[in-house]
Amino acid sequence: MTALLAPNRYRAVIFDMDGLLLDTELLWMRSEEAVFRNHGDTFTYEDKLAVVGTPIPVGSRYMAERLGLPEQEAQIEAELLDLMRAELRRQVDARPGALELVERLRGHLPLAVASNSYADIVRLALAAAGIADAFQAVVTADDVRHPKPAPDLYLLACERLGVAPRDALALEDSPSGVAAAKAAGLACIAVPQFAETDVSAADRVIDSLEQLLAEF
Repeated sequence: MTALLAPNRYRAVIFDMDGLLLDTELLWMRSEEAVFRNHGDTFTYEDKLAVVGTPIPVGSRYMAERLGLPEQEAQIEAELLDLMRAELRRQVDARPGALELVERLRGHLPLAVASNSYADIVRLALAAAGIADAFQAVVTADDVRHPKPAPDLYLLACERLGVAPRDALALEDSPSGVAAAKAAGLACIAVPQFAETDVSAADRVIDSLEQLLAEF
C-alpha cells in the first residue's frame, strides 16, 4: 500500500452513511419495494442499482417515471420518506466493522458524516444506531445546493472539521459518493455493498470496513 492510501496518514475521516456506515440501503430497498407494491408494480434489483447513492429527489423522479406517474414525483417522494422513517424507527444495523472503526477513531481523529439523505433521516438513523455523538460534523442534502456527485458535501464537511480536503479520507460505497469525494480533493476508499456497483474511481476498494481496523 502506498503512503497516499495508508489510512493513518490522514487528519480526518468522513463517512458516507447509507450502505457504508449503516445498513440502511436495505431499509431504503424495503421502502422502495413497498412504494412499487402500493402502485401495483415490482421494484427490481436493477432498479436498486439505478438509484443507489443518488440524491433522494433523483431517486424519487426515477421511481415516478418507472411507475408511469411522472406528475406524482413529489407524492412518491413523500410516500417513500414516510416508509423509510418507519423502517428506521424499527431497527438500524451498522455495516460490518463500522461501529468498531468509529469507536477506534473517535477521540483520535475528527470524524464527519456526509450524506445525500435529508437531515431528519440522517439524525434518526445515527441516533437509532447509537452513534449520533461520535461525529464532530454531520452534513446532509439539506446543507448544500448540489449533493453528491458534486463535491459540495465533502467540501463543507472538511470546512466544518477545519481540515484541508487533501488531509481527509472519505469512506464511500457508491459511484456518486466516490465521484463527490474525488472532485472535492479527498482520497477515497470504497466499500461497495452491491457487487455490481462500479467504484473503480476510488483510490482503493475493499470488501469490508473490518479491513481498516488493523490500519488505524
